[in-house]
Amino acid sequence: MSAPEGEPDLTVVIAAYNESQTLSMVVEELASALAALGRPWEILIVDDGSTDGTPQRADQLAASRSSVRVTHHPVNRGLGGVYRTGFGGARGRLVTFFPADGQFPASIVPDFRAAIESADLVLGFIPGRRGTLVSVLLSRLERLLYWILLGPMPAFQGILMFRRSLLAGMDLRSTGRGWAVLLEFVVRASRGGARIAHRPTPVRPRTVGHSKVNNVRTILSNVGQVVALRRILAGHPQAGAES
Repeated sequence: MSAPEGEPDLTVVIAAYNESQTLSMVVEELASALAALGRPWEILIVDDGSTDGTPQRADQLAASRSSVRVTHHPVNRGLGGVYRTGFGGARGRLVTFFPADGQFPASIVPDFRAAIESADLVLGFIPGRRGTLVSVLLSRLERLLYWILLGPMPAFQGILMFRRSLLAGMDLRSTGRGWAVLLEFVVRASRGGARIAHRPTPVRPRTVGHSKVNNVRTILSNVGQVVALRRILAGHPQAGAES
């Protein structure tokens, strides 16, 4: 099914926090991949209260391309704020999120776009991901805790793509800075009978800066968010606060 006139086929939401050195490269790489699909598209840059040159760079990119838009958060709201802005601001029939650090190649987009023809939600996984023994053990413990707290749920790492229609009537109640709102979306979509596909998502080394995730503090915060999400899914809306 083609997108209605005036509606993009696909929105790519770019999460940008102090990524002035990589943002242009990511936007240009994604724009080339999207143009090759031969369908209407848009890129929505969410500047999450950056304090470097990211806001100015984002505005320049939007001014140079009619298919690029920018939303500026006046203060840093974290991943949760970026996801909520993307959920509400995307215009495409399909939606995906990319970080502005360049770790995920744009080649993911056509692969996921093909997979979603027979699915409602495409979830990425990172094949053969390696790390220190401690990081591997922490990751496995984290997944075990998720299973204990939320029960069976689809595996997900990295990038996802979904039909925006899944958001219709979905009451997402997770609040705060973390990614729990995205996890809530995946859980609710899965429990609601959405057709789910999985695709590998290659990861490139960062060329600038350091990862803002994958540490003990982040894992502890994630587990706290999942505890709150469990209460939300059980019908306790007051449990939506997160750190």
